[in-house]
Amino acid sequence: MRSISLSLLLAASLFGATQSDAASRMKLGGLTSQPIGHAVFCEQFKGDCARISGNQEPQRLTQLRWNDLVDVNNIANVGVEPVTDQEFYGVEEHWTYPRSYGDCEDYVLLKRYMLIQRGWSAANLLITVVRQANGDGHAVLTVRTSNGDFVLDNLERDIKRWDKTPYRYVKRTASNHSGRWISIRDSRNQVARY
Repeated sequence: MRSISLSLLLAASLFGATQSDAASRMKLGGLTSQPIGHAVFCEQFKGDCARISGNQEPQRLTQLRWNDLVDVNNIANVGVEPVTDQEFYGVEEHWTYPRSYGDCEDYVLLKRYMLIQRGWSAANLLITVVRQANGDGHAVLTVRTSNGDFVLDNLERDIKRWDKTPYRYVKRTASNHSGRWISIRDSRNQVARY
């Protein structure tokens, strides 16, 4: 309950303001390599890795849409038990929709799917590869909104703006094609700490 009430307070402060802060949106580079796990996933789920047509503007952030983010993040983070691909599948990388167990990219795929089911455009739900402070790779879901880019993370129950997280951002899926990847120019001098 505490997480939801804190999230609602944060959301209330977001809806009245227009984000003009340049840091609220990630700076993008050019096309880059697709992670091998995602490439294999796309062979199995071709429809989830296709060109995205229609409006590609960031999602207008309303109280209802914020509630979607909080709800989906909580459902996935509580409902899926973390386990590595090596432990569960016996391989280094295996991207799929989790049933009961999964690792970071599986949480991302589930959250993306759940938000699409709630009417969110795939153009605003971007699989993102980051580096943790210890150098390990990690995946999060970046959500493009009228108030900036927010991150849904299985390691953190609170939803934060991308530049308020402790990660170095590497690349994410393109907003116009879910099977293509774009590099991220993360030139921040200091990464936020939890």
